[in-house]
Amino acid sequence: MTLRLGDTAPDFSATSTEGEIRFHDWLGDSWAILFSHPKDFTPVCTTELGAVARLKPEFDKRGVKVLGLSVDGVSDHEGWSRDIEATQGVALNFPLIADKDRAIATAYDMLDPTAEATQTVRSVFVIDPAKKIRLTLTYPASTGRDFGEILRAIDSLQLTSSKSVATPANWRKGDDVIILASLNDEQARERFPDGWRADRPYLRYVPDPS
Repeated sequence: MTLRLGDTAPDFSATSTEGEIRFHDWLGDSWAILFSHPKDFTPVCTTELGAVARLKPEFDKRGVKVLGLSVDGVSDHEGWSRDIEATQGVALNFPLIADKDRAIATAYDMLDPTAEATQTVRSVFVIDPAKKIRLTLTYPASTGRDFGEILRAIDSLQLTSSKSVATPANWRKGDDVIILASLNDEQARERFPDGWRADRPYLRYVPDPS
């Protein structure tokens, strides 16, 4: 079954480098990023796990828990973790779950039908405190993921979840935002009494309300 934005993220239990995880319980009232890897000891994924470990304080500041997944077992994960620390200069500081039977990969539609050994694709899921999927990304094996962009998208998701705004192209936290087109001018004045800049009647900019 294909998961869509707004669907409830499937719950699961799994072993990890930090012990047993029951996903919905582990998530609690936090946001989360779940990202998958086709197997352990792969070069691009090694750099990605190091990059996320370095960015972990940024995810923490946003109240976002980080969870990695690979189809190999925990003993392989532990060996891979040592390689990540040795080659990337940072230790793994978030759980990496094992999915040897590919039950989680199946539930999240991560399996690549074109790959040998039914490998997982390199997927990213951003999940909100209501356990809803808010963003999905899928990358080919040869292209490393840009986790700075994922942080930027999380900033937008968190802002637009609580304010009546959307974020324009290439937006960064602190940049102007756009009033939702679903609000007419009268409704917009109630929410934004200081007014706005209108390039067109449907394109109304206000300062970042965060």
